[in-house]
Amino acid sequence: MINVLRVLHDTTVDGPGFRTSIYCAGCKHKCPGCHNPQSWAFGVGDDRSTDDLFKEIMSDPFADVTFTGGDPFFQAEGFAELAARIKAKSDKTIWCYTGFRYEDLLHNDAAQNLLQYIDVLVDGPFVQALREEDLLFCGSKNQRLIDVPRSRKEGCVVLWQREE
Repeated sequence: MINVLRVLHDTTVDGPGFRTSIYCAGCKHKCPGCHNPQSWAFGVGDDRSTDDLFKEIMSDPFADVTFTGGDPFFQAEGFAELAARIKAKSDKTIWCYTGFRYEDLLHNDAAQNLLQYIDVLVDGPFVQALREEDLLFCGSKNQRLIDVPRSRKEGCVVLWQREE
């Protein structure tokens, strides 16, 4: 089960192209200036089965997927189960937003299990003093767009590069 605030279809702001974004409930980071503070409280959304979410995601054959919130890593087990099903049955890319830094997630087994299915991780807390409206797919300059498969393979952070 994943506690979900909403599922947004055909969005273009949570990664490249059309995406189905799963907005989960629950975030302990509580970043000042967060654009989604209603997602901070745990349990305020609807409990959705990964099977139900999987069917909804797969109903759009053209949209890729984004996990956001809240912070999906506070529900890493459910998101890992969902991501595994998506990867097993499609070629959809999965982006994930988190207030954690990538390096810190590497020390948590549940987080590592989710990371293995993520294509791009947008990491780091939102920092209002570092906010820039022109940044691509993130809100503050400290946040990184990490190519997770390459980072895992190379053993260091490799930033995602937009394909031209």
